[in-house]
Amino acid sequence: MNNPDYTSRVPRYRFGDTPREQESQLEDNPMLQRMVASRRAMEDDPHRPIYHFVNPENTLNDPNGLCFWQGCWHLFYQGYPPEDPRQHWGHAVSDDLIHWRDLPYAIYPDPEECCFSGATLVEDDRVIAMYHGTQAGNMIAVSSDPLLLNWEKLTGEAVIPTGDLDGSPRPYTVFDPCIWEKNGAYYSLSAGTLPDGPGGKRIAADFLFRSDDLETWEYLHTFVEDDRFTLVGDDGACPYFWPIGDRHILLFFSHMSGGQYLLGDYDKPRDKFTATAAGLFNFGAASPSGVHAPSATPDGQGGVIVVFNMNPGMTTPGWDQIMTLPRRLTLIGSDDLRMTPAGDVESLRFDHRRVKTTAMPANQEVVLENIEGDAMELVVKIDSKDAPMVELNVLRSPGKEEFTRIAFYRDRGFRVQTTDGPSGALLASGLPAVPRHGQPRPVPERESLLTLDTSYSSMLPGAMSRAPETAPVHLAPDEPLRLRIFVDRSVVEVYANEKQCVAARVFPGREDSVGVSMRAQGSSAEMTSLDAWQMNSIYK
Repeated sequence: MNNPDYTSRVPRYRFGDTPREQESQLEDNPMLQRMVASRRAMEDDPHRPIYHFVNPENTLNDPNGLCFWQGCWHLFYQGYPPEDPRQHWGHAVSDDLIHWRDLPYAIYPDPEECCFSGATLVEDDRVIAMYHGTQAGNMIAVSSDPLLLNWEKLTGEAVIPTGDLDGSPRPYTVFDPCIWEKNGAYYSLSAGTLPDGPGGKRIAADFLFRSDDLETWEYLHTFVEDDRFTLVGDDGACPYFWPIGDRHILLFFSHMSGGQYLLGDYDKPRDKFTATAAGLFNFGAASPSGVHAPSATPDGQGGVIVVFNMNPGMTTPGWDQIMTLPRRLTLIGSDDLRMTPAGDVESLRFDHRRVKTTAMPANQEVVLENIEGDAMELVVKIDSKDAPMVELNVLRSPGKEEFTRIAFYRDRGFRVQTTDGPSGALLASGLPAVPRHGQPRPVPERESLLTLDTSYSSMLPGAMSRAPETAPVHLAPDEPLRLRIFVDRSVVEVYANEKQCVAARVFPGREDSVGVSMRAQGSSAEMTSLDAWQMNSIYK
């Protein structure tokens, strides 16, 4: 039986080996000219973001292989070229992680049917991409030119095939991989599941492989130990395993419950990862309108840069998904993440306006005059005082027919475990404090909650509803709420105190849904400052 011909029908170009040659060839490249024309044709779409990356043509899926090479950031993604809408690796490059420049498609299918997700490893003289090729297995491609335009696949076939020719069973699955190097050898995780959950249900697993030459890989064992954090039914798709501070982080996507991470320790002699903490990147199903898969790389300073794709919540002709702003992850202590926007997002700001201290009377909505826009950044500081809930609304129409609600509930989340041992477990359970030796036991701290509610963001009949995103954020007793909010036509991203981020797609139907308001429920609060900027397009 002949193997099917998976040769791509997309034009493929070979570029020179020097920066000058490559830039000269790109100037009149037909593929890039087509991409420029496609961007221009869609730039008036009211829901197409102007400072979040959107691929130039057709649809988009997972980001892949984010890396830093020869002074530039490279973002790859599953693109669907119009003449052959199977997954190819699309490609964009940036000096600052914000302004992205389109490049021709990087990795084309054949011998695989489609180029699915994977990661990159940057070496001194080349970049290695390891990704899943459907109907074949996990593939290796390498590039060493200045803009990573020319890619060659090692062996011409899968280096970790999907299955044996005789169909014999294997102790692992072959799916989305990541890759790293240790002591002169290469290591890779292959995503999957095992039927080791309660009742034989499937649970997340990552299968570890080792190679000396990238071509021949030996299966070792499952990689993660003490994972008491993921749910029954999760899988470990799109894994990225990197050092962060003095620990390690495993980012991944669950097709059941979305983007997640495990924090822990890498036992290098045993090649095992022991998980001690975990967290989520989306707080609800990934679709509609939610955060999807990660692509991550070290930032060279002890942190990790990650970008996600986001799913649509409404049909938008000619395009659908987008990328989040890149996020920088660093450690707070040993088990918590600091999350901040990465890259030079401040370079997009113009038309700065500031609102000084403003009272938030109980149960009264305050509309902020002259603060409006559908592509803007807000930096807000709020003292919630005794108010059980404070909220900020963006993309608000004058009559409040449409609005996107950002709400904060101080100390309304789970209790935080404050001590080890049995007493700590009691406090964390939420049971009341009881006297001990005549003294009341201190009431344990509780997490606060941050909600991004898009229930009323759109009146359009095609905009799908999404349950509110509600995420924990731990604030000290006297710590004010500090929000950094990015509004970009059909996406809202909210950072809280550099400790949490929530994001969702929105599709306002009214041209006047551009206002901003705030409200304190039950008791008064105070907005101590608000800075607002309009944001420039990254495509002009």
